Amino acid sequence: MQPAQRVLINGASGAVGTFAVQIAKAFGAHVTGICGTANLDMVRSIGADEVIDYTREDFVQTGQRYDVMLDLVGNRPLSDCRRALTPRGTYVLVGVKDMGRWFGLGRQTTALLLARFVPQRVRVFIVRHNTEDLAVLKKLVEAGKVTPVIDRRYTLSEVPEALRFLGEGHSRGKIVIAV
Repeated sequence: MQPAQRVLINGASGAVGTFAVQIAKAFGAHVTGICGTANLDMVRSIGADEVIDYTREDFVQTGQRYDVMLDLVGNRPLSDCRRALTPRGTYVLVGVKDMGRWFGLGRQTTALLLARFVPQRVRVFIVRHNTEDLAVLKKLVEAGKVTPVIDRRYTLSEVPEALRFLGEGHSRGKIVIAV
C-alpha cells in the first residue's frame, strides 16, 4: 500500500475490517469502508474517510474507482469488484460470505484463475503469522494508530453463545472471551 492510494474495504465494521481501516489510514491511504447502517458512525470514528451503507448504496454504482479493494465478505460477483478498481488496481479476497461445503474454495479458485487474464491484480489472502508483521502491528498499537474494537465480552461458560453470535456474521469488531 502506498500513501494517498484509494482503498475500499468491504466488511469494514467486522473483526478484521476494523483493523484494516486503521492500518490503511496509518499507511496514508484514503479509505472507504463498506458496512451496514448501524455501523456507519463507528467505521468513521476509526478513520474511514468515506463510508458506504451497503443497504442503501451500491459501491459499483458510485463511479468511484479504487487502487485496492480488500474484500472481507466476498458477497459480490468478481466482475462487480473489478469494475470498482482502477485499470491497474488490486483486488484482495480475504473472506467469503457463504463458505459452503468447500470453505469458499470455488470463489478463491475463480479469483486465482481470473488473475491470469485481467490487467488488474487479483489475490487471495491467507494469513501467515510472522514476527515482522506482528512487530509493525505492535508499533501501530503503541502509537495509538490502531485500537482494537471490542463488540462484546463473554465469560468462558458463555462460549457457545459467543460462537452463535460470531456465526451470525454481524459483530462490530472483535468479541472477547474472559478466562
